[in-house]
Amino acid sequence: MFPENFILYSIQILLVVVMIAMIIVVIRSYLLHRQPIFKRFGLGMLIGFITDFGDTLGIGSFATTTAAFRMTHYIDDDRKLPGTLNAVHAIPVMFQALFFITAVKVELTTLLPMTTAAVIGAYVGTHVTKKWHAPTVQRVMAVALLIAVIIMVVRMITTPGSDNSMGVHGLHGWWLILGIVVNFGIGVLMTMGLGNYAPELIFFSLMGVNPAVAFPVMMLDAALIMPTTALNVIKMDRVSWRGFAGVAIGGVLGVIVAAKFFTSMNVDLLNKLIVIVALWTIFGLVRDSMKKNV
Repeated sequence: MFPENFILYSIQILLVVVMIAMIIVVIRSYLLHRQPIFKRFGLGMLIGFITDFGDTLGIGSFATTTAAFRMTHYIDDDRKLPGTLNAVHAIPVMFQALFFITAVKVELTTLLPMTTAAVIGAYVGTHVTKKWHAPTVQRVMAVALLIAVIIMVVRMITTPGSDNSMGVHGLHGWWLILGIVVNFGIGVLMTMGLGNYAPELIFFSLMGVNPAVAFPVMMLDAALIMPTTALNVIKMDRVSWRGFAGVAIGGVLGVIVAAKFFTSMNVDLLNKLIVIVALWTIFGLVRDSMKKNV
């Protein structure tokens, strides 16, 4: 018990250190390069609060943020959309992981290798996508959103894994190897705009693990994938800084409110609304990708 608790507390310390590093990077960009992180602050806070509130409930934030950004013209270059999604939600998601990493028991032999694979996938993914043109990014984002919508609909209809035993706390043998491979792929796909929550919940459910047990894994994955991606895309100048502070601060507030008061609320209606909005956003992304480049 002592070594396990020690490792979990060490992970929490790591998250705090990485969070501080992310904050320093954002402040440095503001002070040295005068990035417009406080522009449209109020709208950014609203977007961040709503999207990360839903993220804390397991809905995910990428689909909702993509829709909100495009509806409000929050960023002016779709090529920077995947990088911005990871960077702007990195700090709120690290708060999520701090809340949930010890809330549900999950075996460290599952948690650590799967998270490591996801982080490596994120590092690889940022280099795979760095030279993509806007139409390519728009089409990949549309496909990523469509996959997310399909998974969300499947979850709403079948509620996979809800009857699985809470006595299973991890994966073993070949199933663990498969989980590592899957998480590597998810890490790559997150850099392209596909969130990790829904795919991981489905995967764990199919493996016979109750979705509740998956929460620490998927949140720690996101909490380390996003800053890994963020630090890379910031170096590559693939982040839109406009309103960054508003979304991040609003996101942290959304996480705190959801974790403290509404973790058991019924989100079925919200899921249906997100599906509709995501489908409209997919249409817009495909339409814009077909336009002739000026």
